[in-house]
Amino acid sequence: MHKPILSPLLLSLTLFGAMPLMTPTAQASVLNVQRPTQGQLGQVQVNPYGYAPLTAIIDLAGKAPSNVTVTVKANGKDGVDISYPVGHTQLLTYDGVPVFGLYANYQNQVALSYTLDGKQVNETYQIFTQPLQGISVDGAVSAFPTITPVKVDKKFKQRLYWINHLIGDQNSESVHWGNGGALEWDRWPINFVTDTAGAVRWYLDPRKIHDQQDIAKRGILMGVHQMPNGDVIFVQGQRYYRMDLMGRMVFERWLPKGYIDMSHDMKALDNGHYLLRAAKKDYHRDDGQVVNTVRDQILEVDEFGRLVDVWDLTQILDPLRDALMQALDPRSVCLNVDLKAKRAALEPNDAALGDIMGVGIGRNWAHVNSIDYDRSDDSIIVSLRHQGVAKIGRDKQVKWILSPSKGWHAPLADKVLTPVDAAGNKLDCNESGECRNTDFDFSYAQHSAYLIPQKGTLSVFDNGDGRGLMQPMFVTEKYSRGVEYKIDEHKLTVQQTWQYGKQHGYDWYSPVTSITQYQPDTDSMMMFFATPQLLEKTLTSPRLVEVKYGTQQVEVELHMTATAKQQASYRAIVIHPEQAFSH
Repeated sequence: MHKPILSPLLLSLTLFGAMPLMTPTAQASVLNVQRPTQGQLGQVQVNPYGYAPLTAIIDLAGKAPSNVTVTVKANGKDGVDISYPVGHTQLLTYDGVPVFGLYANYQNQVALSYTLDGKQVNETYQIFTQPLQGISVDGAVSAFPTITPVKVDKKFKQRLYWINHLIGDQNSESVHWGNGGALEWDRWPINFVTDTAGAVRWYLDPRKIHDQQDIAKRGILMGVHQMPNGDVIFVQGQRYYRMDLMGRMVFERWLPKGYIDMSHDMKALDNGHYLLRAAKKDYHRDDGQVVNTVRDQILEVDEFGRLVDVWDLTQILDPLRDALMQALDPRSVCLNVDLKAKRAALEPNDAALGDIMGVGIGRNWAHVNSIDYDRSDDSIIVSLRHQGVAKIGRDKQVKWILSPSKGWHAPLADKVLTPVDAAGNKLDCNESGECRNTDFDFSYAQHSAYLIPQKGTLSVFDNGDGRGLMQPMFVTEKYSRGVEYKIDEHKLTVQQTWQYGKQHGYDWYSPVTSITQYQPDTDSMMMFFATPQLLEKTLTSPRLVEVKYGTQQVEVELHMTATAKQQASYRAIVIHPEQAFSH
């Protein structure tokens, strides 16, 4: 029998006492380095996928825990615990326990409860995180926007909100397609989740998702929605994304060939398809000119990214209607904020091509900022900032238009909804949308027109610019509001059933962006007034509220301050970690 021969490395280590002499069995295997752990499971890996610095995975270390619950403990008596169960599928997916909701620059205390080999185990893990990494720009006063709670009902204390904030791109060179389009529309994405105490509990690394030198990662990250399984979807320029809350990228896909410039919204359908708001590249107009369009194409892609249908709004609606555009404040056309802007010509042959407010294909005549889908009749609902809200069938026929009647011509004029009261009586409204002896009002330059299937209604964020198709004598007369409408599609009538925000006047006026969205789990309306003070020489001050459905009763009110002057937020949504991790 031959004696084991030590390699020179092992011999030297043995001579110097660095390790015990190996047995014949041990020397035939790989060295097993035992790493220290905090509990019965494996080591902790912070930011495992590189996109979400305030997440971690506790490795399973080959073990099979069950009945797992994670609780990230509050950072003090005024803080908020984040607690959720972890299902078997998630344990397998991450080969570990996913930890979501860590505080930044903090030694987090994470309570872990689970069953292992038939025994109950309760452990506490300490997980340290790095400081928040924001974007520094000229005039910035903080790395991230600050959140200040004003009111939080105890039933809403565990609420988490994703804030989609935007910071102006001051370093990259502007890039153009050459014949119009919105390629140069670019912002740094500051996307974070805040708790009701105002602490950041998750954020998306902006430098990981956005690159000012790479066309594939330029644009503005917008249209965030949480899927039923907890994933989030969003668009940014030339790509659309699906990602889970741990930062694991499910997919990142280019737009279908022939289309460009996604922004504002993305809608997931029940069959695995997605609706995308994009633009057409190299559109051949009737006059022979080839242009890139702006925010007027709705694409349906299947689960593999194949294009299966298109709603070309230039052929469905009227690109020459300018009734609202004539009345809008030219200083702010969505995020193109220019306090020195003057009213531009709106004639088709006078206005420049590209992302400029104007009429005609190849200009910003529509500005679609939200998409919804009505499964009851296979139709889409689009909010067009410069036109109104419209419902369009699979056959590309318009079913109704929510807008003042001015500027609509046959056959579209026949689809404009007639305002009525609760009894169905026609209201006294003129063609500019002004109605007498009623609280009814149309929405103007609106954002986020979303169905509320549970109530049979439609929610809209009414920004309020150009109200009554005019500018008021004093800018301080402007206001924004969340509003709910009930539409009778057979009679083509519309009733206003609720509104909130008018009472806050100019202080909460948001000339662009923002959202109103019903929350079925709490029977409440969530509103994000995203751009108060945007047109003033001060820090923008968004307001987030949740109001008991059908009332003025405020359940949550959070005030936000931007990091620099004239910064816009886009939207906010409620985030549910239990959806992401319980299955």
